[in-house]
Amino acid sequence: MVFETKFYDILGVTPDCSAEKLKKAYRKMALKYHPDKNPNEGEKFKQISMAYEVLSDPEKKAIYDEGGEAAIKQGGTGGADVFHSPMDIFHMFFNGGFSTRKCERRSGNLIHTLSVSLEDLYNGTKRKLALQKNVICESCEGVGGKRGASHKCAPCRGTGVITKVQKTAPGMVHQYEEPCRTCRGLGETIDDKDRCKECSGRKTVRVRKLLEVNIKKGMVDEQRIVLQGEGNQEPNCRPGDIVLVLDEKEHPVFKRNGTDLFLNLQLQLSEALCGFQKVIPTLDGRNILIQSHPGEVIKHLSTKCVIGEGMPLSSIPSEKGRLLIQFVVVFPNSLPVELVSVIREHLPSPPAPIIPEDCEDVQMLDYTIDQYQNAFRDDDTNDEAGCHSGFTFDHRPNKERVHVKACNTS
Repeated sequence: MVFETKFYDILGVTPDCSAEKLKKAYRKMALKYHPDKNPNEGEKFKQISMAYEVLSDPEKKAIYDEGGEAAIKQGGTGGADVFHSPMDIFHMFFNGGFSTRKCERRSGNLIHTLSVSLEDLYNGTKRKLALQKNVICESCEGVGGKRGASHKCAPCRGTGVITKVQKTAPGMVHQYEEPCRTCRGLGETIDDKDRCKECSGRKTVRVRKLLEVNIKKGMVDEQRIVLQGEGNQEPNCRPGDIVLVLDEKEHPVFKRNGTDLFLNLQLQLSEALCGFQKVIPTLDGRNILIQSHPGEVIKHLSTKCVIGEGMPLSSIPSEKGRLLIQFVVVFPNSLPVELVSVIREHLPSPPAPIIPEDCEDVQMLDYTIDQYQNAFRDDDTNDEAGCHSGFTFDHRPNKERVHVKACNTS
């Protein structure tokens, strides 16, 4: 006679069931209510795991039969702290028991790239991601077919890998391993007639898994987010991890360097000389005002910074780096002649040039970089005419380098 039967009822067994029947019942219930299959049944899965942990241990089972669950938590077993987490029990059970030697085996990780915007990394966000992964077949409970129908693979001798030797040079060989093609790396084979219809003997099936990923403020490009235990499941192996690699998309306005944000801002010449006010929309939807004052001159390609308006620090998200603003001054194409003398009066005077008496006066014409390149585009014609490599022209505004060939026509 037992004090209470709650744990037995959870597993659907009787108090006098055998250890093998108890184990089979737990396997069936754990696969059915595992969070990968039923995300909303986490509490049920926890109860199943706790019940099996108690009933599979003779000492705990005896205490439970005499005094129920309260005796387990308060009795000689050391209190509630003796319970493992439900996932630990599940992993240890499907790794072939509580042997630490078998638990060392682990499935490979699944690596995926997750595209994120600069706004995502600035504000932090949660993303839902649908992935495909392998889980233990529920139909055959990870056996691959009928029980006892599997045989050790002869080519690999049950190891799942084949050792090959390749000759690389006279007297030198290279030895390497590759998965056995006969058993597909499983180490055992099952006759076609005995294979599981659901997994075709592979012991696992492919399922679609919906995950929620937490992208924290201040994360960086190529940073990895590891979802432990969410990778592929394999019999006798601990599940691997899902590794998400962040891929930051290029932003049309801001450029990032660590915790700093860079911004190019155009100013008209009048703004650079006489002062300006500019509103800059931030990555979190705010607007900030920057301004210079009359009398302050902003030079072309000069840079100023705003403290605390850069990227959040990953360690302290409430603190931010710098916003660096580089100013590009746009000059007018021409000036009214009557204003030239007035403007010159208010600008620093350049040194007076020394002009020799025999100096010739010439006229300058507009000439673009495109015209310069077109003049030397026909390389084949120039080569036939005896062209040889000459100097390199550095076009500073766009930093384009144009290689010029000098032709020898003599």
